[in-house]
Amino acid sequence: MTSPVDLEAVEQANTAFYEAMERGDFEALSDLWLGGDEGDGVSCVHPGWPVLTGRGEVLRSYALIMANTEYIQFFLTDVKIAVNGDTALVTCTENILSGAPSEEAGELGPLVGQLVVASNLFHRTDDGWRVWSHHASPVLAERDEEEGEG
Repeated sequence: MTSPVDLEAVEQANTAFYEAMERGDFEALSDLWLGGDEGDGVSCVHPGWPVLTGRGEVLRSYALIMANTEYIQFFLTDVKIAVNGDTALVTCTENILSGAPSEEAGELGPLVGQLVVASNLFHRTDDGWRVWSHHASPVLAERDEEEGEG
């Protein structure tokens, strides 16, 4: 049986991951990923991107995303957590609201909603749970059956 303490700690690590993205806090986000020798084995798949491997490549991708995203907010639903020893898997739906930089200084660009399913794999370390892998895939909108009629 999984310890409630482990479940809570993994949930907190997962929440911290998304909160760091929302704040654009690259340092906090970096601290949440496995480092050292283990950092060589991390991986990430952003929606529509190829697989990124290694801590450096993964963190560069987040720096790029943060530099080109004026606003982002995650509303997580369908969150499920499974812990097996020193490994934990979190699956969830990311309901994302984001805005790109505006052409006019001081203004927010148009907001866009996106639905993404994600799997976040964590590994327990001496410093707590750290992200080992993040894989996110877009959810294709269901087509309205009446759309093609008429």
